[in-house]
Formats: sequence, C-alpha cells, structure tokens
Amino acid sequence: MRIDGQVALVTGGASGLGEATARALAAGGAKVAILDYNEEGAARIASEIGGIGIACNVSNAESAEAAVAKANAELGTARILINCAGVAPAQKMLGKSGVMPLDDFRRAIEINLIGTFNLLRLFADAASKLDPFESGERGVAINTASVAAYEGQIGQTAYGASKAGVMGLTLPAARELAQFGIRVCTIAPGIFETPMLKGLPEAAQQSLGQMVPFPPRLGRATEYASLALHIISNEMLNGETIRLDGAIRMAPK
Repeated sequence: MRIDGQVALVTGGASGLGEATARALAAGGAKVAILDYNEEGAARIASEIGGIGIACNVSNAESAEAAVAKANAELGTARILINCAGVAPAQKMLGKSGVMPLDDFRRAIEINLIGTFNLLRLFADAASKLDPFESGERGVAINTASVAAYEGQIGQTAYGASKAGVMGLTLPAARELAQFGIRVCTIAPGIFETPMLKGLPEAAQQSLGQMVPFPPRLGRATEYASLALHIISNEMLNGETIRLDGAIRMAPK
C-alpha cells in the first residue's frame, strides 16, 4: 500500500515508538490521527506533523469508539492502524511486599492486549467498508508485542503474558480479515530507547545496549517506524510477528 494520501491511526503516538511512527507516516504523506491517553502530548505532536490529536483510553470501548469515529469524521476512514499504546510493568508475583495484586496483572492485560484488540476491531470494521485497491487490499494493521512475549524475564509475568497475547491474536486476525483485504502484522521490539529507558543514567543505557549481539546498543524508535512503513508497503507481509531486536535473547533476569 502506498502511504501518501492515506489516513492512519496511531495509538500511543504522543511518545516513543508511536511518536516516531506518526512522524514517519506524516513525512510520507499520510494524514495522521494520534490517539493517546496523554491528550496534551497527542495534540502537541499532531500540531507538529499536521495531524490531529485525540484523547483515547484504548482499554475502554466507548473511549476508543468515540476516538475512531472522530478521526474518521475529520480525516476520512483510516486504511492504516499502528497500535503502540501500552504499559511495561515490572512486578514479581511474590515480591518483598507480598503477592502481586490481581488488579495490577489485569491492568497490563487490559491496556496491552484488550486495548490492541479494541482498536483493531474498530479499525477493521470501518476499513472493511472501503473500496479496495486494484489488488483487493483495503487496509493494514500493525500491532506491537515485545521480545518478552518469547523470553519474559522474572518480574514480567503480566507484561510477557499481555504481549504474548498480542502475538497470538496476529495470525487468527489476519486469517479472519483476509476476506476483506486487511492485513495484520506485529512487531516485537527488543530493548529500545523509550521515555522510561532514556530516564536512566547514560552508563545504565550503555550497559543495556551491550546486551544486544549486534548492533550493541539500544534500538531506536526510528528503526521501529522504518519497519512499520515497510510492512505497510509490502503486501506479502501478513499474519507475521517480526522480532526487531538485534538478535538478543533475554536472560531470566
């Protein structure tokens, strides 16, 4: 699919991987709607790239429905969805402060997994009604998992489970939506420069980067964005989860 002139929804676009992808899409000529819990941040990035910012709680049906409806009304129906909204909790089931509260586990599942499905269903519903391109394609959705879906570390039961769920829904969703010409892929990043990691001391960031076989550094948000744009343009990529991790395999801790 050509990016120029298309409408794109980017969740979590106010920072990190989502922001970089929103900027790359806009640079490629897309009309971008940034959906983020951080309404102020979404508006700021949107103003810089000529898009629109919309407040959205991805785990809430009504909030997501209203956000997608607003984006479609103002920009047109989206053919591109980038699901980057998420949280990265680190908490042991049995920690020094006691057993993990069930609500903490539930929050990770609701935002990372249910939030991803929530936007995917709404995007697919609208895109399925669009006229197809000559190839039959109507749209493409890209979700975000993590290498924790494969090698979750100690303290990542909630995070690993939520991201494994995102990975698990990719192929069934792609198979189901194939009849409408909508592709679904997932990117599983390794250790990337996120707002949280950027807050660490430089020495700590370099130490984390040295864990990556090659290149021995943290991944860059622009590298995630570059892969997302390639997936959009490459029609044969469908139903796949792609690791973007420099060949790292996470240790238990």
